[in-house]
Amino acid sequence: MSSSVTSTPVKRACDSCHRRKVKCIGEGTNPCKNCVSAGLACTYNAIPQKKGPKGSRAKVLSELRENQRQSQLSSGYSPELGFEGRTLSTTFSRTPGLLPPGLIESCIEFFFINVYPAQPILHRQRIQEISINVEHSTEAYCMVVALCAYVMIQSNMTVSPNLLPRPEMAQMSNVSVGHMLLDESVRVRKGFDYLENPTHNSVLTSWLYYGCFFGLGRDNTAWSFLREATTLAQLLGMHDEETYKTDPLDISRRRVLYWLLLITERTHALHKHRPISLYATIHTPSLDESSSDSPIASGLDLLINLYKPFDDTFISLWNKSRTNANPSWITQLQTQLSEALPTFLECTEIQAVDLRISQQWLRTMVWQLCVSQGLVSSMTSDTAMTFKYPIEISRDLLSMMHQFSQQAMEVHGVGLIEKLFDIACCLTDVVACIPFSPDTFALGPRDYVSQFLTLFSTLRGGHTRYLPLLLSKVSDVLPNLPLPRSLNIPQALPPSTITLSPGGLATVPSNVNEDLPGMPPVSSPSYPSTELIRQLAAQTGAQLPINAQHSLLQAASSRVEDLSLYDSSAPHSATHSSGSAPASQSATPGPYEPSPSQTRAQIPPQAHSHSGVQVQSSHPHPHIQGQHLGVNPSQYDPRFAVQGFPVDPSMVYKQEDTQTASQMQGHASMYAQGSQSGAGRGGLGHVHGHHGGGRYAG
Repeated sequence: MSSSVTSTPVKRACDSCHRRKVKCIGEGTNPCKNCVSAGLACTYNAIPQKKGPKGSRAKVLSELRENQRQSQLSSGYSPELGFEGRTLSTTFSRTPGLLPPGLIESCIEFFFINVYPAQPILHRQRIQEISINVEHSTEAYCMVVALCAYVMIQSNMTVSPNLLPRPEMAQMSNVSVGHMLLDESVRVRKGFDYLENPTHNSVLTSWLYYGCFFGLGRDNTAWSFLREATTLAQLLGMHDEETYKTDPLDISRRRVLYWLLLITERTHALHKHRPISLYATIHTPSLDESSSDSPIASGLDLLINLYKPFDDTFISLWNKSRTNANPSWITQLQTQLSEALPTFLECTEIQAVDLRISQQWLRTMVWQLCVSQGLVSSMTSDTAMTFKYPIEISRDLLSMMHQFSQQAMEVHGVGLIEKLFDIACCLTDVVACIPFSPDTFALGPRDYVSQFLTLFSTLRGGHTRYLPLLLSKVSDVLPNLPLPRSLNIPQALPPSTITLSPGGLATVPSNVNEDLPGMPPVSSPSYPSTELIRQLAAQTGAQLPINAQHSLLQAASSRVEDLSLYDSSAPHSATHSSGSAPASQSATPGPYEPSPSQTRAQIPPQAHSHSGVQVQSSHPHPHIQGQHLGVNPSQYDPRFAVQGFPVDPSMVYKQEDTQTASQMQGHASMYAQGSQSGAGRGGLGHVHGHHGGGRYAG
């Protein structure tokens, strides 16, 4: 008869008690009492050693605590977020109380009032369900926290102090609070495998991360998350029309997200010379759940049509993986862009801002491609193929800016400001290289440069990196250009000597240094790129200032491809981008043909030195000094709505030194007679409606 033998498990001390040589008071499953009282992680990772001579019996409690503290710091813990004392087993735990319900509700409401008209990626009912589920779902928590960070960083939402979880956060800027929430969401999200089993919320969260990091000036990180979002979208089949047959509540928002990813990817590809992976393979969204979304759907369709032509054909030419563009194909593309938007826009004001600026920016991009291909000439009858075309673009753009409120521009974040900056830099290069005859009674190209400077000084209070960067470029390329009085730049400080802080600020005090950490200092002339002005000077034989010539001889900065839009000197990949579908086919002429021969002239030196910056108006007439563009559109005067012709914004603002109505009408008449653009290129009409669906002329 056999008897059963039960074995008693061998009791083993935890790692900390074994190291301290104290009796382990525990059962091997829950943390022992010694570790709990000492605030240590109770682990059983050490391999038992054979018995032998004992070592020193000195206390090692402080050593254990220091080792664990260093391990926590190396994992990226932030003391101000309350990570002191956390163990490795709680690396991905949420920070208690960081996101009160009131803060969530406030951010969601801000999104639907200010961001939704341009980015209708959320359904109100669905996001409310998700916000209720944040306590039980890590994915929901990360998405909601990222949404709150997005509206603070990208859309400049200011949070009421009573909604913040800690009193000390009331002293932080809105961007700093958003940055804190962003770090929380990214850290917690690492605790679950969203890549292997992606969802619609996974794509949305990565999209929000992209917007946040782009707003913080961390362009490489932003690009990585944009690529992650597009990859997850492809894994879910969002590029395939057959996948849009599930929940009707989510179908339209999934479509919107896919199209916004496509638009953002192409915008980023033009800014930074990147490849693309998404194509126009699904139907456009309808947003027919409510009648109030009809203007939003109309504006979204127009935006999609603006970006559709910029597929692999254009991007391969832009990135120089292919050369020799067909002039007739580019001419047709410019015509398509000029006619893409109607005279009056039946959409919201926020969308109208994005549409008008994006249209002019894309026209500028196509023109720069023409320059790089040697297709621009001063003898052609097609204005889009002349050297002066950016002057016309800038005139049209500045003429329509006065009908939009500053809030409608700023809600788009850094992306819209960067488009304006690109246009302004292109204009500056053209003004430096192309001769023109000034008109005593009308504004000229140099005045447009000054107006851009004034515009940048008003957006976000001038607290962006783009104002000092544009000042540096103007100082190098147009050293004798008087600056607007509203900039308040000290006379003894030329802009070219400004060294940008990590926050991108020069003489303007702000807390943005705290908001844009990790950005290396950028100083002129490493940015903006000098590639365009090199090409223009070579093709026109222009004489540039000595300091501009010196800038042209300097090597391109490693930051250029991260920050600049039109630097084609950076190395580019010659491989074709792979995506969800082949490049779209069009009926336009073939995009490639041998380019005409191009004569390049040497840049002759010009013997005059850089002069100090004088703070004065750039226009001889006192009534337009110190203009602020982007003010309330109620100041727009309908008397100057000349159909088919742009009206300069500085002539419709109320000034201290006012002119008579007849004098102002005379200016508008002369300005209209000198215009070459038609109704499709910036003709103004009166604004009907500003907060809902409205008719925006431009």
